Amino acid sequence: MPHATASWLVENSSLTFEQIAEFCGLHILEVQAIADDTAATKLTGRDPIRAGELTHEEIEKGQADPEYRLTMHKEPDPVRRTRGPRYTPVSKRQDKPDGIAWIIRNHPEVSDGQISKLIGTTRTTIAAIRERSHWNMANIQPKDPVTLGLTSQRELDAAIAKAAKAAGTPAYVDTTLDSDRLALIDELRAERDQHARDAEAALAAAEAGETAEGELAAGEIVPGIKDPFKRP
Repeated sequence: MPHATASWLVENSSLTFEQIAEFCGLHILEVQAIADDTAATKLTGRDPIRAGELTHEEIEKGQADPEYRLTMHKEPDPVRRTRGPRYTPVSKRQDKPDGIAWIIRNHPEVSDGQISKLIGTTRTTIAAIRERSHWNMANIQPKDPVTLGLTSQRELDAAIAKAAKAAGTPAYVDTTLDSDRLALIDELRAERDQHARDAEAALAAAEAGETAEGELAAGEIVPGIKDPFKRP
């Protein structure tokens, strides 16, 4: 839903990408991809006003001030999962061992129970991969489970933070895209400033042209007509 909400805000408001990203809980590059129509999936916009999450007044405040941060009118209804293992499409089930191996390699503090809930697999399979006794171990390649579509980034981050807290270690913070985010923000701000300067220059040129047209040449009483009584 955050991506669908971002798509609606991009199409129906003049909010900045940074405002939309912060409100929807997305990375600014994801919003940029939605705006450029380069997102992996074509999204159908979801109206946050109709959903009761935003008001027209709140959006207008954001449009008037690029530094304003939108406030959610009410939290969206949480999606409740039924008890039982997470359902994984048949086409993605073969990717589960790769996702499990990635978590074990990069975040060994995450328990088998947490991995089981994230990926939707059995503890026996997780233990076999952790002990490298899995029947297909030679072909398992650690891959990010979020990229594989096995879980969401928020659920993965929450599990990692919970495991880190239980282990007494600092929570993991993904800074991979921080430099890209800052660079994109600087680029967007530079473009906005350049557009403002271009508009001011165009306005000044137009005003200068009007002034020049209104000036009389030497000896003219009105533009194009000289004074007949004036001696040369």
